[in-house]
Amino acid sequence: MPDAPWRRIAGFRVVVSWPQTGYAPAPPVPAGLRARVAGIAGVMLIAAGIATVGVAVASQVHAPQPSLSEAGVVGGSSRQPSLARSVPVAVRIPAIGVDSKLLSLGLNADGTVQVPSIRTSAGRAAWYKYSATPGQIGSSVIEGHVDSQKGPAVFFRLGALHRGDTIDVTLADGVTAVFRVTGVREYSKSRFPSKTIYGTTDFAALRLITCGGAFDYATGHYLSSTVVFASLASSRHPAAEPARAAEPARAAEPARAAEPVRAAEPARG
Repeated sequence: MPDAPWRRIAGFRVVVSWPQTGYAPAPPVPAGLRARVAGIAGVMLIAAGIATVGVAVASQVHAPQPSLSEAGVVGGSSRQPSLARSVPVAVRIPAIGVDSKLLSLGLNADGTVQVPSIRTSAGRAAWYKYSATPGQIGSSVIEGHVDSQKGPAVFFRLGALHRGDTIDVTLADGVTAVFRVTGVREYSKSRFPSKTIYGTTDFAALRLITCGGAFDYATGHYLSSTVVFASLASSRHPAAEPARAAEPARAAEPARAAEPVRAAEPARG
């Protein structure tokens, strides 16, 4: 094959030459430098990812957890007041801003206690209908969610209650049962003291329950429960209607013939 252009000049063999463009080719990038650049880029991406996760975690609002100093007591005295049986219709907890109508729920098919729907009723608490009614001798249990996919739920701040705080439960007969908090505790769900929570008592007890502790992303459930213990302190009864002044007597009117009974009218749209 003939020599390539510019391979010989004036009879001398050219050993170093440039392409016909007249520019020297760019020096090759050493393999080690490419690896370092790729490594730096990878570290930067990892750092950015960690920062993003950190911001997301920091932006989450976590429910208050019970303080050990508020553990208090779970019992009460048989000398405390009590009320007649009446189904609860609403619960109000001024200290944490709770004001909720109450659902009435029982048991699931597997024997576990039903809870309000996380999708439709996260903002409402529920009375466990197989427990005592609030104010009766025995344990009355009210449950509620701590949060949902949309944010805080009805009992989000339950863990922030203190001993001495009050809980008002309105009953169907119009009476308001006023309970006073005696203790706030957190229990692991694997060691949940069911007998302490749901068992019989010789005084009018109230237990409020929600989820607490760490969240297990693998199962989608909290690992603990927050429980508030309270006992009946007093009650408020609906005020009697004021007596109306008697109307002055009227002169007797002559008796009128009774009107004939009319047939009922059809319902109107």
